[in-house]
Amino acid sequence: MKLVRYGNPGKEKPGLIDLDGRLRDLSAVVPDIGPAQLGSVGLARIRKANPAKLPLVRGTPRYGCPVAHVPKFIAIGLNYADHAAESGLPIPKEPVVFMKATSCIQGPNDPVMLPRGSVKTDWEVELGVVIGTRARYVSRKDALAHVAGYCVINDVSEREFQLERGPQWDKGKGCDTFGPIGPWLVTTDEIENVQRLGIWLEVNGQRMQNGNTRTMIFDIAKLVSYVSQFMTLLPGDVITTGTPPGVGLGMKPPTYLKKGDVVTLGIDGLGEQRQLVVPFKA
Repeated sequence: MKLVRYGNPGKEKPGLIDLDGRLRDLSAVVPDIGPAQLGSVGLARIRKANPAKLPLVRGTPRYGCPVAHVPKFIAIGLNYADHAAESGLPIPKEPVVFMKATSCIQGPNDPVMLPRGSVKTDWEVELGVVIGTRARYVSRKDALAHVAGYCVINDVSEREFQLERGPQWDKGKGCDTFGPIGPWLVTTDEIENVQRLGIWLEVNGQRMQNGNTRTMIFDIAKLVSYVSQFMTLLPGDVITTGTPPGVGLGMKPPTYLKKGDVVTLGIDGLGEQRQLVVPFKA
């Protein structure tokens, strides 16, 4: 299933993309797409609904983040060997884990706002993992059973804040609008092999990133298992799993986003995003 939340910010309704690519309203089936709907029982209830009998949504409404009330937004750094090399950093022996503020989460096509004083705002297309059932000290073998689905994420990053203003990455990762998620949450049954997905990003129509999840250093099962050793993963938690090469930081000379730029990105089977870069607004 391709599950969505659509409508104005803060007033999103649950929806489903049918086999013909049309948006159907799920409001009569579930109140939202959030932690309570992401376990096996909640997803089974949605699957029982006949898409052909769900109301069609007319027009082109805004898509919000496909998961409501995300408890934690967890990120993995340097998870593609070639991206670590372009960043001038060694390949990690264990996954690099940091947090993105949940307040940075937004819809997939909402504008990205340059933070006040930003000079190095960068792009990062990433595969997102949405947790469906509580995971604590889970094995790699059992890890994927705790995943509800996958989505596209742009891990927008301010490199000066991240790398030049102290050892912690979080301050360059959680600025407002730095977490576009969606357009859809695609349930695991629709993805034959999550480690064989093409992943790409363009800025103003120029291809910057062109990778594949098969080149991850640590695969999805390893990441879910690893993170669950340090914190309990809850339904609705989102893990963004690292980016392939081609970020602005790695270009010669480094190139960063400016007002008016348009970023488009996508992952095979998971949809596409588009963001206009706008100046800071209080």
